[in-house]
Amino acid sequence: MARHAQNRARMSLSRRSKAVGGLALTTLVGTALWAWPASGDDHDSLADGKNGAAKTAAGPDTAGDRPAPRTVPNMAPAAPRLIPGLSDAVRKQIPSETRQVLVVTGRDSDSYESRVVLYTRAKGSDDWRPGRAWTAHNAAHGWTDDHRYGDLRSPQGVYSLTDAGGRLPAPDGTKLPYDHNRSFVANGTGVEGEPLAGAFDYVIAINYNRVAGTSPLDQQRPDGAYKGGGVWLHVDHDGPTQGCVSLKPDVMRELLRTLDPGQHPVVVMGPAAR
Repeated sequence: MARHAQNRARMSLSRRSKAVGGLALTTLVGTALWAWPASGDDHDSLADGKNGAAKTAAGPDTAGDRPAPRTVPNMAPAAPRLIPGLSDAVRKQIPSETRQVLVVTGRDSDSYESRVVLYTRAKGSDDWRPGRAWTAHNAAHGWTDDHRYGDLRSPQGVYSLTDAGGRLPAPDGTKLPYDHNRSFVANGTGVEGEPLAGAFDYVIAINYNRVAGTSPLDQQRPDGAYKGGGVWLHVDHDGPTQGCVSLKPDVMRELLRTLDPGQHPVVVMGPAAR
């Protein structure tokens, strides 16, 4: 009986040893399947630790296991958008505090047809953003960089915009100082005989040969009367001007609501490729 008991004990111990061995194998297999790539040979790695280590070291050297190269995004800041069509010399004339630039571009130096775009930038930004484009007229003979009274050419250059006025009341939301005055009357006819009625319903003074901070009607000419003056943005009369820039009534109203003394608006005007 003692011998039978001993045999039963040995058999029980053997079964427990196999169960523990089975549990250990299951645990290792689970770990190996999680740690190795699916293409690896799990059985060899479990059967021989040395072979498994060799396979682990060799794995990354194979083309299939080599990790894909990581691309590094280009973090360089984008260059600020400049106002197109202006030379560096003209850009340098725009005051640093200016955040509204009205660009008037003549078709060529002798043309009286122009294109107008208002560019704006946010405070602290050098990124100029364009608004809508409008058609306009300038002086009958085109442009000049040495304007004289009666030459029928518009003065080209960079000029501040500080004062406005007109025969009609200021549109709601007008920000520039506005002189509502019945003296804003255009008499006679234009260069090509077109009627001028309503041309001065709204005007914005261009600070060429004038005193900023006064009504557009002010007659002071700091550089002398021979250099001309009274150059305005005003309502278009369907023809060339004597020196001003003329735009449709709705555009003039929009500009009066938009141009803001706090943003130090200027006009940059002249023929293309200036």
